[in-house]
Amino acid sequence: MKPKNNQRSTRKVNVAVVGLGFMGVTHLRAYLQEPSARVVAVCDSVRLPINGVLAGVAGNIKKSDDIHLGKQVKVSRQLKEVLADPEVALVDLCTPTPLHAEQAIAALKASKHVLCEKPLARTSAAARKILKAAKNSPGFLMPAMCMRFWPGWGWLKQVVSDRTYGKVVAAQFRRLSEMPGWSKQGTYTGATDLGGALFDLHIHDTDFVQFLFGPPKSVFSSGVIGANGSIDHVITQYNYGQGPAVYAEGSWLRAQGFNMGYTILCERATLDFDLSRGAAALQVIESGRSPRVMKLEEGDGYGEEIRYMLSCVLSGQPPAVVTARDGMTALEICEAEEKSVRSGRVVKL
Repeated sequence: MKPKNNQRSTRKVNVAVVGLGFMGVTHLRAYLQEPSARVVAVCDSVRLPINGVLAGVAGNIKKSDDIHLGKQVKVSRQLKEVLADPEVALVDLCTPTPLHAEQAIAALKASKHVLCEKPLARTSAAARKILKAAKNSPGFLMPAMCMRFWPGWGWLKQVVSDRTYGKVVAAQFRRLSEMPGWSKQGTYTGATDLGGALFDLHIHDTDFVQFLFGPPKSVFSSGVIGANGSIDHVITQYNYGQGPAVYAEGSWLRAQGFNMGYTILCERATLDFDLSRGAAALQVIESGRSPRVMKLEEGDGYGEEIRYMLSCVLSGQPPAVVTARDGMTALEICEAEEKSVRSGRVVKL
């Protein structure tokens, strides 16, 4: 999904990226390719650029290349230095989940715009505190729910709303990964349960389900609980009463690699996305016809969500494609899924 105004503005948004792991590097690369952004600062308590060069880091897709920021970019180990900088307009938080609430609230109180990686917080209670701070701040807050912007995914909202192929009868979403590189390095493998695959990976599909169909009436989930108590594999059925049958699977237990996809069964067609098919990832299959490959837009959801956030800041219009409340309700649904996995029961919302 792209901003409706395609005209390039000569104005720029001054950005600070906080947290320089895999996602921080991913966001930095997107900002450096966007004419409406100027990266003026980076912040991390451990990883910092050396002579303007930030080393690559492993994620759940592949290891990123080194990124050249230039020596003019300000470097800091403490967030308070970034927030005290009047030059910074937008703070992009790519830090571990437990830090999100405190950091987002501090940035909003400093009147900064905030793009916060998912999940918005570890709990919906913490997310509500962030929303309260956002309500009292001139800055915009947007959770980085990149699947709403991903090529081959974002278009589904219009297709489902318009019933282009009739009503949706059933929908399946899947997101399967090996343990991410940052988790293997210790971010998520310690004794503390930080949410595991359910909150870090599967939340993408939970959010996309609510994006398409609204909040479910209840959920029933089963899964695999890791040694530290986190849920590293989950299968959820979302109950929509007389609506479509909807379910999703998320995992960090794949032996290697990453794949994601969906299968949407409509009255007159099946819409199927499989990342492993490359350029032919998205196909529309209609009865009596050969599968039709849909051409995907170039780029990815990271770049599109960042471009959208920048356009919101420049236009003075708060984010609408994904809102802070969406980030909170996605957490509420994931918490219900977690409760269902641990109890073996259907959990109402």
